[in-house]
Amino acid sequence: MKTSKLIPGMLGAIALVIFYSAAIAESFPEKTGYLIDSRGNVVKNSYGECWRTGYWTSAMAIEECDPDLVKKETPKEAVPLLPAPAPVVSSETTPATVQEKPAVVADAPEKSAVEAYFNAETLFDFDKAVVKPEGRNILDEKIVTSVKVHPEVDLLIITGHADRIGTEKYNQDLSTRRANAVKAYLVKQGIAAERMTASGKGESEPNPDANTRQACKGARGNKLIACLQPDRRVTVESQRHVPAK
Repeated sequence: MKTSKLIPGMLGAIALVIFYSAAIAESFPEKTGYLIDSRGNVVKNSYGECWRTGYWTSAMAIEECDPDLVKKETPKEAVPLLPAPAPVVSSETTPATVQEKPAVVADAPEKSAVEAYFNAETLFDFDKAVVKPEGRNILDEKIVTSVKVHPEVDLLIITGHADRIGTEKYNQDLSTRRANAVKAYLVKQGIAAERMTASGKGESEPNPDANTRQACKGARGNKLIACLQPDRRVTVESQRHVPAK
C-alpha cells in the first residue's frame, strides 16, 4: 500500500474520492451527501453510522442517516380525549379496598462505555502513521474527554486496520504503527499507558458494513484506493469495572 505505487500524494486521493462518490451519487441524488457503494446503499461503519462526504451539509440529511436533521411535518393538532368515566364502586366495596397499582420505575441506564471509530484518513495522512493536528483534536474530543468523565473505564483497546492493497506484511506493520501512534498520543494527554493496549489487524478484518470485497470488485488503481477507504480505520473500545452489588 505504498504511496509511490498508487497516487502522487494525498491531494490525489482526496480528489479521487470526491470524483468516485460524485459518479455514483448521480444515480442516487437523494443520497448526495453520503458515501454510497456500487449498489446504491449508504456505507455505514460498525456502529451503524453513515459515512458522510466531505461536502455534506445538513440540507443533505436523509432519514436513514440523520433523522434528527430531516425536517419533520408539523403534526396535526391532537383531538383532546374525553376523560375516562369514574370507576363504579359497589356498596359492598369500601374505599380501603380500592388500591392503585404502584407505578413501575425503570432502572436508570448505566453510563455508556468509551467507544469510537475513526476513519484512518481522519487521523493520519495516506500511508503514514503520525497523528496529524486535526487527528489530535478529534482524539482529545472523543477519547480524552470521555475517559475523564468515565473513571470506571479500566482499559482502552486500540486496534488498527488496513486495506488489502500491498503485501500482507506491510499492511500488518502499518496498522500496528497507527494503533501505537494513537496510544502514544493518549499517554501524552495523561491517560496511563497501563490502561491501554494497542494492536494491528492488518488487512485481516475488512469493514463488514462496507462489504468492500463485493463493492470494490473489479476496481483498479485510484478507484480501488477510494473504494477501500472504509477498511482503513482505527477503533477504540473500552472495558470497565462493574462494582459488585
